[in-house]
Amino acid sequence: MYSTPLSLTSDTHFELPSFLHDAGADNPWSHANLGGRDIHSFLDGPCFDSSGNLWLADAPFGRIFRVTPSGDWDLITKYDGWPSGLEFHKDGRLFIADQRHGILQLDISLRKLAPVLTHYVGQRFLGVTHLAFASNGDLYFSDAGQTGLHAADGALYRMKANGELQRLVYGIPRPAGLGVGANEDLLLMAVAGDNAIWRVPLVEGGVSKVSRYIQLSGGWGTNGGPGGIAMDSDDNVYVAHQGMGCVWMFDKRGEPKYRVDSSRGDSTTGIAIDPNDPRSILVTEAQTGVVLKASLPIY
Repeated sequence: MYSTPLSLTSDTHFELPSFLHDAGADNPWSHANLGGRDIHSFLDGPCFDSSGNLWLADAPFGRIFRVTPSGDWDLITKYDGWPSGLEFHKDGRLFIADQRHGILQLDISLRKLAPVLTHYVGQRFLGVTHLAFASNGDLYFSDAGQTGLHAADGALYRMKANGELQRLVYGIPRPAGLGVGANEDLLLMAVAGDNAIWRVPLVEGGVSKVSRYIQLSGGWGTNGGPGGIAMDSDDNVYVAHQGMGCVWMFDKRGEPKYRVDSSRGDSTTGIAIDPNDPRSILVTEAQTGVVLKASLPIY
């Protein structure tokens, strides 16, 4: 259908130090999502702050890490949640998509957590996983829980800057990563249960004509499928394909341009574009507890 994308391989950029490995035996998150596998971490949700530090979530152990550009790791907080997606508000607060508690915010100077959203119309969320901000402060987030093709009950929400909460799309089989287009009239959503990226046009008051944008295939394991995604200023979309051990880059027409293979494990969960080098991507590989990096040449 398309020309073969240019193939690249990532390098290990950061690795979780052994002194930060936790004990994964009988971990409830692992039992729910990984068949009870003994793990020491499960890194996801990479994002950058204004100083160039990389922030990471570790869902099974309720941890948020900060990694300096020189590779120094700092455990910012450890709490009784399952943090998955991270994103900074323009005022400096770190927002967290927490699979147990909903949307949280972290005052990074005080290292203090506070709830933002825990439910919709009197009902708790299934398990929020990813989020993305628009420039006007609107927050989009996906609520996935244990949904899939067997129970397509996931949803996409928007919390407007004025605090109004809207459910934009429901009946989704495990929604995941989100990316806001350059003109902010379009949202792309990874749907892990459909192994696809959906196009979500944003219109006054909600959404319209939601459709499948890219159909993927493959991805081993219970969490296989697209996870985190990122979009650049040209509306190229980068997709972390969990269980496939790679990241895809598609141009705005949906044509594959790059395939970046993991040099470590197959659990490529999250992705962030380096703000200081827009041709470089950083990818969390949760199986081995590393952050991978690849620099994409001009196509």
